[in-house]
Amino acid sequence: MNDGTNDTPRRRSDDTREAILAAARERFAADGYERATIRAIAKDARIDPSMVMRYYGNKEGLFAAAVSVDLALPEPGSLPRHDIGRALVSRFLDLWEENEVLTALLRVGATNQAGAERMQGIFREQVMPVAQRVCPDPEQAPARAALAATQLLGLALTRYVLRLPPTVALTREEIVAWLAPTVQRYLTAPSP
Repeated sequence: MNDGTNDTPRRRSDDTREAILAAARERFAADGYERATIRAIAKDARIDPSMVMRYYGNKEGLFAAAVSVDLALPEPGSLPRHDIGRALVSRFLDLWEENEVLTALLRVGATNQAGAERMQGIFREQVMPVAQRVCPDPEQAPARAALAATQLLGLALTRYVLRLPPTVALTREEIVAWLAPTVQRYLTAPSP
């Protein structure tokens, strides 16, 4: 049994950082960027607010650390071309349901410039490369990726943020069946 007396300072520091980040993710997801406070996050993490400031400097620094997102999207070359839409919709459902980071980012991105910039960076660095690999015309990749994002973010907004009852009531299989063909068309169909 470990009573904490053998913990190294680095281990305690890592544990404190993780507690802060977990509390920040939950608070940003629940309250959004503007209403989330360092004091509330510290209370949730059961630490003094000065520790949050020590590790992250300010609320913006904390937000940036808390919403670090690796979408881990499937490599397009590893999938049959006709299955890209299904794979992306399934992956995004996994991401939204695994943790609150993307929900927090969506809430904040809609109301705060730092959040919007974070979302734009994720789109540019992680979604666009997938679109560029599968689009029939690479010059259309930005527009096609943006259209696919409208579907995925629209789903996330209505299911996980606004919690519209008909959207929440859909099963995972129904969502994939409805959205996958649309995302597939946006990314791989011939130009209109």
